Amino acid sequence: MEASQAVCADVTPLVEPAKKVYVLDTNVLLHDPTAITAFNEHHVVIPMTVLEELDHIKDRRDKTVSREARIAIQMIDKIVDAASPQEIQEGVPVPVADADAPRGTLAIFPDQLINDDSEIPYLNGNADHANDNRIINVALKLQAENQGAFVCLVTKDINMRIKAKGSGLMHVEDYRRDRVLDDIDLLSKGYEHVPGDFWSTIEQVDTVRENDMTLHRLAREALPGVYPNMFVYDDQEFFAFVVRMDEQFVYLRCDSRDSLMNHGFWRLTPRNLEQAMAMSLLASPDIDMTVLTGPAGSGKTLLALAYGLHSILEEGRYSKLIVARSTPPIAEDIGFLPGTEEEKMAPWLAAFDDNLEILHGTDESCAGSIDYVKERANIQFKSLNFMRGRSFNNAYIIIDEAQGLTQFQLKSVISRVGENSKIVVLGNLAQIDNKYISPLTSGLTYLVERSKQYEHAGIMHVNGIVRSRLAAFAEENL
Repeated sequence: MEASQAVCADVTPLVEPAKKVYVLDTNVLLHDPTAITAFNEHHVVIPMTVLEELDHIKDRRDKTVSREARIAIQMIDKIVDAASPQEIQEGVPVPVADADAPRGTLAIFPDQLINDDSEIPYLNGNADHANDNRIINVALKLQAENQGAFVCLVTKDINMRIKAKGSGLMHVEDYRRDRVLDDIDLLSKGYEHVPGDFWSTIEQVDTVRENDMTLHRLAREALPGVYPNMFVYDDQEFFAFVVRMDEQFVYLRCDSRDSLMNHGFWRLTPRNLEQAMAMSLLASPDIDMTVLTGPAGSGKTLLALAYGLHSILEEGRYSKLIVARSTPPIAEDIGFLPGTEEEKMAPWLAAFDDNLEILHGTDESCAGSIDYVKERANIQFKSLNFMRGRSFNNAYIIIDEAQGLTQFQLKSVISRVGENSKIVVLGNLAQIDNKYISPLTSGLTYLVERSKQYEHAGIMHVNGIVRSRLAAFAEENL
């Protein structure tokens, strides 16, 4: 389909010099349906092709992406509903919560009317990339007709950004609103290692007694980077847990590394300090959500599953164990697969069967033990695409492979957690398959940084490959 069919009328927005123009790609609105409101007082342009793509996506069987498309369409409709066609093409004010805040504008650009103007280096309508090219052409036209203005294409598609720059577009950016870090190396790990002797760095400390605990109270300035439910240790014998914080003080509970390393559940004991700290967070009754990050083979899934079985079958704390993950794009609709939902999800949840074999591999009848545990613990396998609208009470919930989810997808799942439930979120930021998500924009990264200050959340980066020496070599060298 050719990108140009007729001569385009003069619909170019009259942009004030102080305003910037942002042309949004479809994947930006799917990643963040509220992206229209993210550009402050500036001018946002939605090409007609983007609306066509959203209209096509909203009816997909993939419940995750279709929901985002519908939300984006509804938000656009709410803004332009009462505007005239001319106002929609020139720019409609975007509502803001603060009446005194500057208001940006939203315009719809009829890109199907762009003509083949030889003075502007338009991309042709290649059948495989027609929509991308038409969106890039909108930015090129606005750049040519608004000399001196800042015109920027915003897309999460890396190749599209390269194409746009190669076509002469001066400004092309990734969508950054949901970035909570500038460098993934700054991601919170759940612990802080203090070189040398910790107490030599502390000028003043008080000891207070709360219930059955003895706590050390330090000024927040002494540990500026700490947050609740994290661990602090040094190169000597000091090892402590941040019980709580207030505006002035940090309250530490001193622990023993040896006791932590000897603590276990479901016949599982930690192999390294990170695993020991993770197990402590999992077992804490005051923590409703535990987020475990780390490389493949570090034991995240095994730890989460082991405590789930322990908490249900030995402690009687929960009534069921729910294991969920998002199905890959090649299998967006599991309804086409035969069998029950558990049988349909089995190919993508085989890792949990593998870990059940590890936990019960030494039993006299391994298969019998696994079947017995599955039935007694009421283990249910779910697809994240079908969890919206439900509420999970008295449940221990494991979300696997969370690194490929957006912040909105994770929020929609976590908001399903009901009374007397615990959720464990697992992910490896080095294994992201979603082409529009990077470690910095992953919902997992967002969750870690946003929830670390919450007093009922625990974060732990489980390092160290314990699967095998070959796995360690592959993770570090291949």
